[in-house]
Amino acid sequence: MSVTTDIAASYRGPGKVLRAQLARGAHEPRALAYLMGACGVMFVAQWPRLAREAHLQDTELQPALGGALLATLIFLPLIFYLIAGLSQLVARAIGRPIEGYGTRLALFWALLAASPLALLNGLVAGFIGPGGALTLVGILWFAAFLWFWSSGLREARRLNAGAEPA
Repeated sequence: MSVTTDIAASYRGPGKVLRAQLARGAHEPRALAYLMGACGVMFVAQWPRLAREAHLQDTELQPALGGALLATLIFLPLIFYLIAGLSQLVARAIGRPIEGYGTRLALFWALLAASPLALLNGLVAGFIGPGGALTLVGILWFAAFLWFWSSGLREARRLNAGAEPA
């Protein structure tokens, strides 16, 4: 399946999509591509808000875009790798070990699958601004992300448990 088809399918059954991706085998470049794609979309999602702020404050847009680029495409991937590692350690500590690739793929896919809502959040931030609509869309985005991530971790755990010797 294509990535866009998988993203749409994630809104119907995120566990099933991640199960299919994990069945393709561990492929770290694919996980990294998902992460960088998600970070790229998050960068683009900030453009309307940054343009609005630059217009309202009568400042230059380019420095704000440069800072957002640095933050989302350089630092954010490192932070998400750290979060994936910490989630693997937490899973191991509570007695539900998941292999590293499964935790990374679950997190990175959740970010990419929830990216359409991140784009919507950016549009609302840019065209409407702060308020109830922005809060609602932000909550929807975060809820979808958590749903995708938790479903992905559950599937990765199931597949990991099935691979362990009895």
